[in-house]
Amino acid sequence: MRSFVLSLLAGTTAAQLTCGGLKQIYSANGCCAEKALDAVTGAPGVAMEPPVPGMMPGISKPKITLATDVDYPPYASVNQSNLEIAGFGPEFAAGMMTVCDIDVTVRQTTWSECWTGGDLNMYGQGPHAGSGLENAYYHGCMLYTHTTGVRNRWLEFSHGITANNKPAGILTRLDSSGVPVISPKSDLTGFTIVDVSGWAPTADGIKFVNNSCTGKPYTGFNLVTPPSDGNDPAMAMLMNGEADGMWVYADQAANFQPVAGVAPSWNTTLWEGFGTKYAYISTGLFDHAFNGTTLAIGKKGSGLAAVVNPCIDKFAATKAYYDLCVKYDMVGSCLPNSYFPGGWFGNADTSAPKPYMKATKDQATTSCSDGYCGCNAGGSLTKA
Repeated sequence: MRSFVLSLLAGTTAAQLTCGGLKQIYSANGCCAEKALDAVTGAPGVAMEPPVPGMMPGISKPKITLATDVDYPPYASVNQSNLEIAGFGPEFAAGMMTVCDIDVTVRQTTWSECWTGGDLNMYGQGPHAGSGLENAYYHGCMLYTHTTGVRNRWLEFSHGITANNKPAGILTRLDSSGVPVISPKSDLTGFTIVDVSGWAPTADGIKFVNNSCTGKPYTGFNLVTPPSDGNDPAMAMLMNGEADGMWVYADQAANFQPVAGVAPSWNTTLWEGFGTKYAYISTGLFDHAFNGTTLAIGKKGSGLAAVVNPCIDKFAATKAYYDLCVKYDMVGSCLPNSYFPGGWFGNADTSAPKPYMKATKDQATTSCSDGYCGCNAGGSLTKA
């Protein structure tokens, strides 16, 4: 028995567990309290979170490290004043620590270390969890949409920190008269559509959505993937004519327009001309996803979601969460609680919905001048 106890404590430091601390564990739990299988809180060797090599574990509470890239405003970016990671996601994580007994550290990574893209073959193979998750560089990655399809075979998702607020859309180029290359009424037959590798909406999600102008699914298109991950490579293919359309978040073009205080990590030149050089022919496509933006994804079976979900739910019920949504102009995208206009079940936002949240059939204008085409904007229905 003595040798067993010594081996159990060999990997701990004095800062983690003392003799007095061990006595308190036995005393407080009364030799496992009522039942032999009752948990012994604070006992050495009892994991508070999924293990990560090279990181000290939590002793009295979970200690979680989450990673994000910084080219995703307003969710995550670099604050130009202090060069720290900023945005809705990191501030939500910090807020959890005010209502829950948990430590959360946010660090930078690249999206490809979380989820990497690739051509999707007939067996659904290609895109997969990145090396950061597979090799446990950290516990999880932040700010991924809980999409349908391939991601669910690799990942577990936490609860959402927003409502289902990430509609998909389809971008296309505009000619010199402002007419789209692809008609909003097209089913995409014959057109080449580029997917944003490594990002949602995933390539297989397009099969779950319908054209709102016609009510019919998209079909007969050629779906291609850039050789590298991210929005810029896909946008480059669209603008240089390698692709006719781009399967992308419906808010991505708006989010990549200049914002004071945000240091852009994307090619700003590529995204110039929104409404004059390119525009959306389809927006408000929600059926590619099960849920909105989540706090974290983890390796499937890791147990990360079970650790963070109670804390997500607690913070999402606070006034501080409402204030965070107001700060980032996301009230209409957030999860209503009692502090929102209308309360838990009321309309979270009394202002008009953003154009990217609306179906194309509901856009205010016929033209594409604001970046969002109406159904009658013109363009080609098919491509030979």
